[in-house]
Amino acid sequence: MTGTILLVAIVAASIGLMLLKPRGIAEVWWTGAGAALLLALRLISPRLAAHAVAEGLNVYLFLIGMMLLSALAEREGVFDWLAARAVAGASNRATGRVSGVRLFTLMYLSGVAVTVLMSNDATAVVLTPAVLAAVRRARMRRPLPYLYACAMIANAASFTLPISNPANLVVFRGHMPTLGHWMVAFGVPALLSITATYVVLRVIFRRDLAEGGLADGAEATAGVAAGNARVSTADPAPRLRASGRVVLAGLAAMIAALLVASARGHALGWPTCLLALAVTALVSLTARRDPLPLLAHISWKTLGLVAALFILVDAVVSVGALRWAVDALTRAEAMPASVGALAVSFTIGVGNNLVNNLPLGLIAGSAAQAAHLHAMMSAAVMLGIDLGSNLSVTGSLATILWLIALRRESIEVSPRQFFHVGKWVMPAGMLAATAGVLLMRLLGAL
Repeated sequence: MTGTILLVAIVAASIGLMLLKPRGIAEVWWTGAGAALLLALRLISPRLAAHAVAEGLNVYLFLIGMMLLSALAEREGVFDWLAARAVAGASNRATGRVSGVRLFTLMYLSGVAVTVLMSNDATAVVLTPAVLAAVRRARMRRPLPYLYACAMIANAASFTLPISNPANLVVFRGHMPTLGHWMVAFGVPALLSITATYVVLRVIFRRDLAEGGLADGAEATAGVAAGNARVSTADPAPRLRASGRVVLAGLAAMIAALLVASARGHALGWPTCLLALAVTALVSLTARRDPLPLLAHISWKTLGLVAALFILVDAVVSVGALRWAVDALTRAEAMPASVGALAVSFTIGVGNNLVNNLPLGLIAGSAAQAAHLHAMMSAAVMLGIDLGSNLSVTGSLATILWLIALRRESIEVSPRQFFHVGKWVMPAGMLAATAGVLLMRLLGAL
């Protein structure tokens, strides 16, 4: 009993320090120290730790592939080209003004497409730099509303397809619905979640979006809201180089491969990583560029963070914590359908923001399988893991990756700032999606 209490205390302290980041020390050092301490005190065995790290292989490969493609796209000018196209689409040619609302809508729809077809982590890693480039090109005085759209849609659309969020594969592990059944069951809930999130963001940022920007070539600077960073205008609209077209073709090939892999129930990490390596090699050879500098753009600390979290979660599961989660889910399933679904989705959703959706997703997914939940209740678990993450900066790995992308550009979003937006976005998306799930159950799709 003493060992169990000590183990739980170390895990709780590690995750708490990861979220608080005292003295600005990176998250990976706190979780890594917790995992190392568990091993040093022999509270877990080396075999359990090795097994836990191996469990995350698919996630590591997926993230490496996405980060590599993001760095390659940035180097080959794809983001600048996409930014120019977006600004042109939101511009009034007669006045040279850029409509803030139109640009926001274009960015939001782009986020939907990237999240649905490439995963929420890809939206944070790949799309955020492109959105920032578009905002700079349009010289928007308040870039944050457009950047928030990346963070929020990364979670709001993350259950549209199985590949839209790696957490989906965890929740339905071993019982994954076919791709066709998934689309029938979750298409309407996802559409409602996406719509509700868009409406709430438009209301929250209505004044910022009303200001608009400039599309002509006059030199200007734009201040980042709630921060001291400054951004400058972009150069005249660039043309996409041949190497950039190869990168876009590689992204299209990756999307096709991920859809095929998902439909057949295969892991997504290997296809993502191998295709990213192949595209990088092809572009580097044809453009005669050294690919090694791209490795510096991969956040190796993030991969270490994920590996350490897998160890901490498996340690908690090894002492029987899973039984409590199974009992709670079983009691919720005995409630009326609407009450049980809302209770599960909101409880897990709030819990995401206390411990992050990666460790909670691992525990909740395992508990859902052990409890043999009905499809509707499993869907409620998934909604909590996916949508609950929009409440705070600690909610999901995608949001952490989004923050890292912003910090590289000297843009800071405080936990309080994010929560001020998330406290409205998360409940709206959750209620809309849960209503859609209940409707699909009535229609027999779940």
